[in-house]
Amino acid sequence: MASSGVDVRPLTGEARQAALPALAGLRLTVFHDWPYLYEGTRAYEERYIAKFAAAEDAIIVGAFDGDTLVGAATGSPLRGHADEFAAPLIDAGHDPERVFYCGESVLLPAYRGRGIGHAFFDHREGFARTLKRFTHAAFCGVIRPDDHPRKPPEYRPLDAFWHKRGYAKAEGIIGSFAWRDQGDAEESTKPMQFWMKRL
Repeated sequence: MASSGVDVRPLTGEARQAALPALAGLRLTVFHDWPYLYEGTRAYEERYIAKFAAAEDAIIVGAFDGDTLVGAATGSPLRGHADEFAAPLIDAGHDPERVFYCGESVLLPAYRGRGIGHAFFDHREGFARTLKRFTHAAFCGVIRPDDHPRKPPEYRPLDAFWHKRGYAKAEGIIGSFAWRDQGDAEESTKPMQFWMKRL
């Protein structure tokens, strides 16, 4: 699938393995910016991505400008993710065997606004439907206060895009995940808002 000159496709076999280092780098670059402010390490990212790539019924979608990976998105059964992601949905009464979790979507700024984000969701949701056991897709995003001192004045949240995709906030379902923010010495736990749609 091409989106404005960028080839967006699922990665399998050797292509998937070859893309993992670049995907780790993309996560470090994109999540370093607002609203995540993530101060990660290459070693952690490569371990995380390698584990995810080996998970059963997982998908990695790559966006390529020529041979260069400029964006990627991941998805897998909810059971394939950390307990921090699964527990809030289970506690709210959702069957984890029926929820497909859309993980990160990371895309370099120069390639945004070209429909690539839609292609990422199309691939992941289409893949989940082929597995024929999922009733819902879900993801979560960090909650930051509006008056956060590091919030860029030009920042626009992605809520409108997610609504257009058919997702709605799962009211009352808030998870938490810890990472180290830029400039901080220690990790801190952040609240994560869940969004869901029926497949």
